[in-house]
Amino acid sequence: MTGIPNTDGNGRRGAAGEEIRIGFYVCHCGMNIASLVDVAAVAKEAAKLPHVIVSREYKYMCSDPGQEFIMQDIRENRLNRIVVAACSPNLHESTFRGAVARGGINPYFFQMVNIREHGSWVHTDAAAATAKAIDQVRAAVARVAKHRPLERRRMEVNQAVLIVGGGIAGITAALNLADAGKKVYLVEREPTIGGHMAKYDKTFPTLDCAACILTPKMSAVREHPNITLWTYSEVTKVDGHVGKFKVTVRRKPRYIDEETCVGCLECISACVFKTPKFEDEFNEGLGKRKPIYIPFPQAVPPLVTIDPETCLKFKTGKCKSPCETVCDRKAVDFSQTEKTEEIEVGAVIVATGFKAFDVTRLPIYGYGLYDNVYTALEVERMVTSSGPTGGEITLRDGRVPKSIGIIHCVGSRDKKTNRWCSRVCCMYSLKLAHLLREHTGADVYQFYIDMRCPGKGYDEFYERMLDEGVQMIRGRAAEVTDWTMSPEEEGKLVVRVEDTLAAYVRRIPVDMVVLSTGMEPAVGADEIRRMFNISCSTEGFFLEKHPKLAPVETATAGVFIAGCCQGPKDIPDTVAQAGAAAAQALALIDKGYVEMEPNTSYIDPDDCSGCKSCIPLCPYHAIAFDEGSKKAVINEALCTGCGTCVASCPSGSISQNLFEDDQIFSEIEEVLSHV
Repeated sequence: MTGIPNTDGNGRRGAAGEEIRIGFYVCHCGMNIASLVDVAAVAKEAAKLPHVIVSREYKYMCSDPGQEFIMQDIRENRLNRIVVAACSPNLHESTFRGAVARGGINPYFFQMVNIREHGSWVHTDAAAATAKAIDQVRAAVARVAKHRPLERRRMEVNQAVLIVGGGIAGITAALNLADAGKKVYLVEREPTIGGHMAKYDKTFPTLDCAACILTPKMSAVREHPNITLWTYSEVTKVDGHVGKFKVTVRRKPRYIDEETCVGCLECISACVFKTPKFEDEFNEGLGKRKPIYIPFPQAVPPLVTIDPETCLKFKTGKCKSPCETVCDRKAVDFSQTEKTEEIEVGAVIVATGFKAFDVTRLPIYGYGLYDNVYTALEVERMVTSSGPTGGEITLRDGRVPKSIGIIHCVGSRDKKTNRWCSRVCCMYSLKLAHLLREHTGADVYQFYIDMRCPGKGYDEFYERMLDEGVQMIRGRAAEVTDWTMSPEEEGKLVVRVEDTLAAYVRRIPVDMVVLSTGMEPAVGADEIRRMFNISCSTEGFFLEKHPKLAPVETATAGVFIAGCCQGPKDIPDTVAQAGAAAAQALALIDKGYVEMEPNTSYIDPDDCSGCKSCIPLCPYHAIAFDEGSKKAVINEALCTGCGTCVASCPSGSISQNLFEDDQIFSEIEEVLSHV
């Protein structure tokens, strides 16, 4: 640690008569900063600045010894302001504020200068980078002298948690929190929980039965005393802030009394539609269902639902309602209406999942044009013993396929559709190859760009498929057609592909084509994002606060994300992230209170003109209009210090803690005075 004393030897007086005594510290950050910025020169120049009593350099200021130097200097030199020139405040501002507080002064008498991201990492000229760093330090030293003592605010936290989405992510998070003794509200828009995983037959790479893994957890959710399960429901409104969210949930009518229905399914048998007539959404449209139905036998809750869009009772009023008369418990209730539930929770976990890519956007693959082109999810339902075909793989003309082509990256890694990799497609394509061979004995061709198998046991599964005789053809399939060029192609679908390993274009005739569809943000994701003030990435998936250090937190305090709503991932990663989100929510609510940063905006009522221009601009709905005083007022619990209102106020009546005019102007003046 190198220290350079101020030649003045004394502090100087602030505007209010306070003696300002500043300690300055510059970090080498290993070689991240010191490789380009002359840190010794920065420390030497800082020592000459007004109010600076101590100026030091150290290799790693964020380390325990580095923090100890700050605390020791505060005590020995009676420092009352601290400036650290190092890396991004997003990374270590809280670290240094903690050291300043332990040293005995207000943690907001601290200013951090980012000479890594703003200096050494964006320059190639060492002299210019050093000069820029010195200018940044001058500005920070001038600014910190204007800082005022601020205090964090504490607010009580409601002990309940809301989980939006009942797939494997939502189920895992709900059980983790409920087992910890917390009250959980689990809201799912479909009639049953389970999500996409409930549609799968097996899971890779161990080929475990998906239902055997999932359904015990679904039942545990239903039976847990700490979980309130609302299916066939949607969140419609969110107010409040971290620790005290007020949430409105719309519960759609099932036209079944949930308290009396026991799931005997007699009403389904009695429905006047003797033959199922309407597309079964759970079976991807491959099967049919009646207007009164249960999505699948293991559905949780095990309740039937009446679809008013297809039920004759609602459409014509002429149905004699045998479903109503056959139920000896009188559970069928056509008079039900939509209900609204209002709850208060301390934290929210969003786990709304994904939707599969719509393959009709790529007509080159013949989906909807040729009968024997299927999506991967459709095949998942076909191979499942409880699916529409009872596990039998037959084509629409009744034949058992003898050759099957599986096309990878449909809707992924494609500039025309989605540029991102959906991560799971390679592995589930290999899984389907195994299951299709097991059910039919067919020859299976995989048409892939790159085989991506990075998980535990995944590459071994790939090797197993090679040993089983699955044929791998490297190259993006150009099209699927029924146009034939030779007798062996008659009655077949032909996949045309450039085999990049063999270096020629091939035509592969097959009986059946399976399209491995990628993942996209779920339907309604944009509405959820707006309700919970969550940012999203360019792809539309919900954006985490930090991709490495805060992968389940969002920019809105108290709102966490888990599963495929954050980005494509497989089941193990989804479960792991759900556990992490539950742990973060538990840490928040178990503490009993939350501390709010004081960098909030405030309004001078004497200057406020009551123009209301700030109210619609606030992205966090933190500003309201007081009809009594005819002035705008800010709810500090909702304010996050984004500064939008400060910049937009035409009367200049709004200011922000830590970003007040005299602080900002002092920085600007110091930089411009050396231009």
